Amino acid sequence: MSSVLLTRPEQEIEKRHPAPKRPYLFWLAAVWLVSGVYLVQPDQQAVVTTFGAVTAAQVSPGLHYALPWPIDHVYKLKAHQLRRAVIGGDVADAVLGRLQPNLSQFLTGDQNLINVRVVVQYSVAQPKNFLFNTEDVDREVTTTLESELAHRLAHTSVDDILTTQKVSIQNDVLERTQHALERYEAGVVISSVNIENVAPPAEAAAAFRAVSGARADALRIVNEAQGYANDLLPRARGEADQLAASAQGYKDGKINRAAGDAARFNAVAAEYAKAPGVTGTRAYVEAMEQILPRLKKLIVDSNEDIDLTVIGRDGSRSK
Repeated sequence: MSSVLLTRPEQEIEKRHPAPKRPYLFWLAAVWLVSGVYLVQPDQQAVVTTFGAVTAAQVSPGLHYALPWPIDHVYKLKAHQLRRAVIGGDVADAVLGRLQPNLSQFLTGDQNLINVRVVVQYSVAQPKNFLFNTEDVDREVTTTLESELAHRLAHTSVDDILTTQKVSIQNDVLERTQHALERYEAGVVISSVNIENVAPPAEAAAAFRAVSGARADALRIVNEAQGYANDLLPRARGEADQLAASAQGYKDGKINRAAGDAARFNAVAAEYAKAPGVTGTRAYVEAMEQILPRLKKLIVDSNEDIDLTVIGRDGSRSK
């Protein structure tokens, strides 16, 4: 370090009036130390690194202190904020309802092309992994989701995708994407996967509409037939039950009547064994009482001749 030679008068002046101290260095050091105080908001989480190495992976909300720059560095994240990504187009396309065929076409299990747009929402689960394990988290989420969606659609027919399997596909893709991101240690959690639009390519839209119309007609006819069957079968069962009950009543009546006739015959036989003459005569009289009223009769005296010409061919008397 070079020194400066002072003349005697200057040396005397230096001794009489020494150079003032520099207190601003102290204040600068104090301000530098105080600058390490930082506040984490209730909706935030922070990560602290020391010379690039993570020393606090997940700092909770509140007032904290870290050594000032360049020793420590504080990264703050809104951990509970939902982030949004779109598969099958950009966010602006999703808002305007536009499709980008080159980005939204997927191959189904029955070798059909279909346009699908999916919106995924996710949030930060582990700030350290979110910040340092992946260069572009949004791209990793969309790429992983697109891969799992393509895998799921490749094992599903186009009819199921357009009709009944939409919710199942959403749930399966969400679960598989979450497992994949956990293996990659991306530090995010998937909140929802929503299939916003499913449509056939424009070139095949007319054919798909025709197939859908035929399917709707077939479903309507099946429902009508089912309704007719639901109306007819109970009535048929009711009539069958009524006929069975009537037949059972007829059967029981016949059996009871036969049993009564048999019991009466047994009673008459027992009486006949006791007094054959009286019982036989009484039975004959009772039988005649039932038979004669139904017959047309011509009574003549036994001592006179019978003129058969007075009896007509039909059994009636001729005039």
